[in-house]
Amino acid sequence: MHEHDAIIIGGGILGLASAWTLSKRHPDWNILVLEKENRLAAHQTGRNSGVLHAGIYYLPGSMKATLTRRGKDLMESLASERGIPFERCGKLVIATDEQECSRLDTLHERSTANGVDCRMVGPEEAAELEPHARVMKALHVMDTGIIDYSLVCSTLAEDIIAHGGEIRTSTRVSGLRRDGKKAVVQAGQVEARTSLLVNCGGLQSDRLARMTGTDPGARIVPFRGDYYQLRPEARHLCRNLIYPVPDPAFPFLGVHFTRMIDGGVECGPNAVLSLAREGYGRASFNFRDACDALAWPGLHRLVARHWRMGCAELLRSWSKSRFTRSLQRLVPDISEKDIMPAPAGNRAQALARNGDLVDDFLIQQEGPFVHVINAPSPAATASLAIAEIIADRAESALGTPPATLETAR
Repeated sequence: MHEHDAIIIGGGILGLASAWTLSKRHPDWNILVLEKENRLAAHQTGRNSGVLHAGIYYLPGSMKATLTRRGKDLMESLASERGIPFERCGKLVIATDEQECSRLDTLHERSTANGVDCRMVGPEEAAELEPHARVMKALHVMDTGIIDYSLVCSTLAEDIIAHGGEIRTSTRVSGLRRDGKKAVVQAGQVEARTSLLVNCGGLQSDRLARMTGTDPGARIVPFRGDYYQLRPEARHLCRNLIYPVPDPAFPFLGVHFTRMIDGGVECGPNAVLSLAREGYGRASFNFRDACDALAWPGLHRLVARHWRMGCAELLRSWSKSRFTRSLQRLVPDISEKDIMPAPAGNRAQALARNGDLVDDFLIQQEGPFVHVINAPSPAATASLAIAEIIADRAESALGTPPATLETAR
């Protein structure tokens, strides 16, 4: 049986950030990363639009608020040191009516409490920033940026290997169990034992946790986000990032415009229940995934609360004209001919039994296992800070002296 100091399951940005942080703190550790796909960043990370979030939406003092701010600083430092292109381009959160203006004021207060560099602007100043946007009032968030998270993953992977770590793709974990103070991982015909097992399985994180006998208290229910992108001749309609004011009665942000680091502009996403955790087509279906989601009482309660919004999202998913009308609330000059389909993505959202979407990051530890159960957006931005928390908890459990004193709490 192979022995490792740490095994990380998941080759997305959070798994790689965890392995990278542990390898920096403990260069003598034998670290192994397991990824079931044949490449890294195959799911949520590789389908991310690349926003470096500033932390405007999250409850002050929450993990999301604290770790987004810390993670953004760490990500920008890494990018500067390693030559990864990024840009602090800023974004506009736009109110188009009186009700949204009131909600925007509340969002401004929360942003300020979280230490975000932002300010309220009126229609004239907003027009200088985004000439084609329809604005009654807007929040200009100067801290927001863009980056390529797949490129970040490649850099982290290079460093992990350079520090003596190992990354295995096409390696699906089929079993997890505890052996005394250690964890045993079954992957194909290979068994490996470790003092620390970090589950960063994303869309499969709850299933991996249950393999160890841990009840995560929630289930991953995937929501597919459909995207369009502006055709090159229409990209002038969005200079940077244009977002709506989120509706507090609905748990998603609404369709928006995101300029990406390669110059393209994504439009979306909507949010519809996916019946395949790793399926990205509108008709994608996986029997096990569908049964898991539809049998979960939390989904029944969520649907009962938000069925009208859910139906609207579903109709928008299948209708390009409806999708376009949603975009026109922010940028009236957009037309159907200006947009073309772009790859969809699935959000690994933990849903509690009572029907509440788990709002904050959720990390559970039991013996040698550390499970990252809920890490949807802005987890990519916060990944290096989340990795610090994981490393801290691992060091505490193992009785290993922390290798750094500058750790986000």
